[in-house]
This record gives sequence, C-alpha cells and structure tokens, in this order.
Amino acid sequence: MTPELAAANVNRSYQLAASSIAIFTFLLFFLFPRYTSGQVNAVLYQVALVGMGVATFSFAFSSFFYYGASLGARMGDEERVRYSRRGDRFWLLGCVLLFLTPSLILLAIGLVVVAVVWFALWVVYVGFVGRFFSRVLAGD
Repeated sequence: MTPELAAANVNRSYQLAASSIAIFTFLLFFLFPRYTSGQVNAVLYQVALVGMGVATFSFAFSSFFYYGASLGARMGDEERVRYSRRGDRFWLLGCVLLFLTPSLILLAIGLVVVAVVWFALWVVYVGFVGRFFSRVLAGD
C-alpha cells in the first residue's frame, strides 16, 4: 500500500467513525425515550448500541493502522503491509457491524418484515465479503 493510499484510507475511516458516532447519537436521542417507556425491545436496542460502539472504535483503530502505514520512511515495507492488513481487518469489522445495526433497530421497534429483508441483505454482504475480502487485502 502506498503512503498516499494509506493516508486516504485514514480519512475514509475517520469519516466512517464520525458517521457511526452520528448514528449512535441518533439512536440515543430518538429511541432512548421509547426504550425507557418499554416501547422498544430492550435487549435488541442495547445490542445495537454495543454494535455501533464496536463499529466506531473499529474505524478508529483502522485509522490508526492506516496512519501507521502512511509513515513510509519510518518503517519497512513488511511492517507497512502488516499495518495495512490490520487496518483492513478493523475496517471490515466496522463495516459489518455498521450494516448489521439497522436490522437490529428495525427488529427492536417491531418492524419485523423490514428487519428480515435488511438482515437478508446483510447476510448476502457477509457472504460476498467472505468470498472476496482476501483478494483485496493489502498486498505483500
């Protein structure tokens, strides 16, 4: 991975972390009153919040590793590839959880049909990623 690409990945990961924080805030602001009144499935709501927290920090960790990979002259090629791959894995974890959360929220508020459709799309995404992710990892 070139230092320029690693630097661009830092920016992308930061943007996804910021989006995750916005979604987390949205979940708290709009659904917490319904959670406290019992209108939302408490377990699913809490699992969704934990998922958003893990996704947010996964993007933050991926930013750290991509930043490390962008330092070029400070590390060798082997170490840069290792940092890039770690960044890729944290980025993937963040994306998988980011796309799972809407189905959890939809299920928590009782929109079962929409939640099932979203979850089915998430399963297709996980299958797609499982098949092709190794091909797009940072190269040696």
